[in-house]
Amino acid sequence: MSKKTFYSNGKLLITGEYVVLDGAKAFALPTKYGQNLIVGEGEEQLIHWTSYDSDGSIWFEDTIPFTSIIRKERFDDTTSIKNTLIEILHEAYLMHSDFITTTKGYTIKTELTFPKIWGLGTSSTLINNIAQWLQIDAFELLKRSFGGSGYDIACAQNSSGVIYQLVNDKPVVETVNFKPGFADKIFFIYLNKKQNSRNAITSYYSKHSNISKSIPIINAITKTVVEATEPKEFALALQHHEIELSNILELTTIKETLFSDFDGVIKSLGAWGGDFVMSISKENPTEYFRQKGFGTIIPYSEMILE
Repeated sequence: MSKKTFYSNGKLLITGEYVVLDGAKAFALPTKYGQNLIVGEGEEQLIHWTSYDSDGSIWFEDTIPFTSIIRKERFDDTTSIKNTLIEILHEAYLMHSDFITTTKGYTIKTELTFPKIWGLGTSSTLINNIAQWLQIDAFELLKRSFGGSGYDIACAQNSSGVIYQLVNDKPVVETVNFKPGFADKIFFIYLNKKQNSRNAITSYYSKHSNISKSIPIINAITKTVVEATEPKEFALALQHHEIELSNILELTTIKETLFSDFDGVIKSLGAWGGDFVMSISKENPTEYFRQKGFGTIIPYSEMILE
């Protein structure tokens, strides 16, 4: 068996965070950053697994016996990454057992092209890569292992923007040609901390009372954001979205919390309070964010796959 390489795109959720879980239409963009999975042959009914961060450092390395995957063995909590990996591979085994039953072993490498802490989809790119390798349904594998809406899998698989919706719990993906003429006004800023999306989702469910009336509002905002031809229209729709979500989550917006003096609009992306935010403003905001202590500021053209 020669080595096989699989690649998936990272993601940014522009509209519909949280409410996508309840059937709202979300708009998401794949990033120029992503993750490789390189599969080679191994021995002794083992997988030797090594995961590399974008700087070449190893952030996870372990050996996983086939028997652990078949039995969904759990190791102690100091090895939570190993447990998660076994969980994913166990579900993959249930969907397609050949990769365990017809081979001697594997050496597997994963390579992120973005720093792991950025939260651009370390898990979703892994799941989509495993699904490509084993030729199984990535959405189904996600549902059985991590859970979540699946918009990130849609980004992993598509090289253009997507409108993503769960209809009767099934993913509906519409690709869109999103090429705003004002892309040079859009920047992505890393908030210096990674947000755990599983915890954020749990918190959302504890607060979400009457979500049904918000869904048509979010759907209309998503449509406006995707179709906007003017930066002002785009920015106002994002601002409206932040206010709507602030009311649902009972949280102050990131702009109110950290950037109240910013001349422009700031939108949370994905789990509130961590990972990236998106800014839209007339002036280049790099200096503003640097002075606030945020050093990772990425222009639209460098972040988004086009």
